[in-house]
Amino acid sequence: MRDLRRRSILAGALAVPLTAGLPASSATAHSACAPDGKALRAALAGLPDADATAALVRVGGTGGSWRGSSGVHDLDSGRPADPGARFRAGSTTKVVTAAAVLRLVTEGRVDLNTPVQRYLPGLLGARFRPVTVRHLLNHTSGIPAGDGLGTTFEEVYAHRFDTLTPQRVAASAGAKEPEFCPGRQQHYLNINYTFLGLLIERVTGRSYAAEAARLVLEPAGMRDTYFPGTDPRILGSHNRGYQAVRRADGTTEFVDVTEWNQADRFAAGDMISTTADLERLLTGLFRGRIVERPQLKEVFSVPSGITGASYSAGGLQRFESDGNVYWVKSGGRYGYNSAIAATRDLSRTVVYSVNSTDAKSEDANPVVVRIITAALK
Repeated sequence: MRDLRRRSILAGALAVPLTAGLPASSATAHSACAPDGKALRAALAGLPDADATAALVRVGGTGGSWRGSSGVHDLDSGRPADPGARFRAGSTTKVVTAAAVLRLVTEGRVDLNTPVQRYLPGLLGARFRPVTVRHLLNHTSGIPAGDGLGTTFEEVYAHRFDTLTPQRVAASAGAKEPEFCPGRQQHYLNINYTFLGLLIERVTGRSYAAEAARLVLEPAGMRDTYFPGTDPRILGSHNRGYQAVRRADGTTEFVDVTEWNQADRFAAGDMISTTADLERLLTGLFRGRIVERPQLKEVFSVPSGITGASYSAGGLQRFESDGNVYWVKSGGRYGYNSAIAATRDLSRTVVYSVNSTDAKSEDANPVVVRIITAALK
């Protein structure tokens, strides 16, 4: 068996790298083959464990579909996980934000080649050269990360009910030195989509949440998805999220991190969704029901001339393995990891939510590895 940690589905600065040695296959083979239910059931077996307390999976495509869940709703009661539960979708939010911006392009309210300085005057310092909307979408802006509420779990956990506004995050980034000239490199950072969320609000005069719902959620039929703003709760049915913390005496404590004010994540990562809704997002987007041509080509276009570039202007990342091209996006907030992935022709789609006990780790979660390996067979 190949070393599962040598192949990255989502390389770069993602919430959690998904690493797996993928089986040799092709998009046409996917269209003829149903998902491997036996392998998927084995991937979800044994939860809860040290790596995850629950997992929800949907695998689809022209060969058929498979749905499964495992683990518990919460560690105290031990009752089974709700397969239709809401969860923090993290950076998969970016796919919605990108689609909203591209819809505004269709409406003639945004131009991809116009500098963001024209839409949001004064937010970037004089040291920044013109940063276009497309630069923000495909992470080639050179804008550095904004300030946060801490760098360690202990620091940010202590501030989990505090509000850090996206305006403050953007202003702190704009006051720093640029990382590089726009269009010269690609560096995946939340700050690009923080700026895009503010741009959406400026050009429409409405909140990001309202416009994302109008432009993307409603056309996609995502009825169980919403943006919590400063509300730390997950409304509706949800499985609890935990973070494993190593104590001084060598024991591990599982800290409940379900309630958390995600206001600073904003258009880059504060969405709450379900696996069914994320599957609707994938199919609606790829079939052109959300973003129309010619803007749809931006969803599957990676900037040329930049070494190692893999992110498109649609908030997705291109990944190729054994002749297959997948378009993917993961997300990670404390207690929750999620991802969406699909071939361009939708012959294979994958959506999962894993209640990881170390969701912000740079190491691949073993449960995630098993799911991805089984799902892409």
